[in-house]
Amino acid sequence: MIPARDRRLAGAARAREQRAACSKQFVEETVSILTLRSTGRPMADRLDASLRRGSPRLLARLGALGASAALALGALAAPALAVDPLTMTTAYPAVVVAPGARVTFNVDVKTATPQRVSLSLAGTPASWKASIYGGGFVVDAVQTNGTDAATVRVDVTVPTDATGTTRLTLKGSAATGSAELVLEIRVDAGATGDVKLTADVPAQRGSSSQTFSFNLTLRNDTAEDLTYSVNAQGPTGWTVTATLTGQSQAASAIVKAGSTSSITVSVKPPDGAPAATYPVDVVAVAGTRNITGSLQVEITGTYSLAISTADGRLNGRGAAGSSSPISVTLTNNGTAPITNVKLTSSAPSGWNVTFDKDTVASLAPETPVTVTAQVKPSGDAIAGDYNVTITATGDQSTSSSMDIRYTVETSLLWGVIGGALIIAVVAGVWWVFQRYGRR
Repeated sequence: MIPARDRRLAGAARAREQRAACSKQFVEETVSILTLRSTGRPMADRLDASLRRGSPRLLARLGALGASAALALGALAAPALAVDPLTMTTAYPAVVVAPGARVTFNVDVKTATPQRVSLSLAGTPASWKASIYGGGFVVDAVQTNGTDAATVRVDVTVPTDATGTTRLTLKGSAATGSAELVLEIRVDAGATGDVKLTADVPAQRGSSSQTFSFNLTLRNDTAEDLTYSVNAQGPTGWTVTATLTGQSQAASAIVKAGSTSSITVSVKPPDGAPAATYPVDVVAVAGTRNITGSLQVEITGTYSLAISTADGRLNGRGAAGSSSPISVTLTNNGTAPITNVKLTSSAPSGWNVTFDKDTVASLAPETPVTVTAQVKPSGDAIAGDYNVTITATGDQSTSSSMDIRYTVETSLLWGVIGGALIIAVVAGVWWVFQRYGRR
């Protein structure tokens, strides 16, 4: 008879062998099922046969392992769903504005994978107006690409009688989850902000022949975007134009809240405008605001230099190698003095042109100055007409020139020599006739 202790040990050993056999069978059956799935064979018959052959312990073992697999799949599914969160962000979620202002929130919507995100606003008071914009349209949803954030704009119009703090909630809903963004607006009568118009250089000076250009900046320190236009006006007879920089044909433009816009003002005085300081007024109209700016143009006078001969004739004459004077007259036909008027010349090679005064320190308006030029042709110049140019240049970027036709005459010495030769020839002929004429 086998002792009880030995029977217990033998039973435990058989139980271990059965559990091992069941586990091996389960693994084999699982591999078979997966193989049959990959080959497209029906699985139901194979499973049914396996279950009919299996023992209750095998079925229990299969159920336990299935439950464990379900728990494992559940644990893996949770992180898989959590890797694609929906986020909505804005740089400034809480702002302070004046009553009647318009507020804009730029919101970034982002997901880890391409998603369609439905959008809605909650908490908007009845007297307020709020909309969601994207791509120039009022939108109810946005499509993300899984890489970059999609941007929408929430515009809120605050009533003129609004007070206190109002919270609006932007809600986003996607297939993988939802998100909310609270937008807070505090209404304060002292938060109106200001709009300013400034010029880089508010005053310029120059002659009336110049065109003056001013660069101005319109700064919007309010909480709303403003549509503005500009008008500029100068003295009677002046040409003044205001241009919105980058939009030469536009009558108006938009300056966003907290940003600036550029304006160019062109000023052209009439010819001959007297020397004085002239104001130019600039007015920018932005919404209900009139923003004024003042510019100044100082006209120092006009400069008009003229050069001519004293008698008005543009010709001269002289013998080769000898100097002949020409009177040169300088006249300022402008309204302001021309300083440091210098005289220069251009003549044929070997010629020499000098001035008794080659620089006039100051040439007053309508006060001519006469300078004598000495023109000396080269000694070997052949008789004929030549061109000599005389130029006057002043400090105020003014200049004038004249061309003189200069005639080179035969030298008196050669005339004397020629006359002497003629006399000598006549005397020789007379002597010959006297001596040999009677033979």
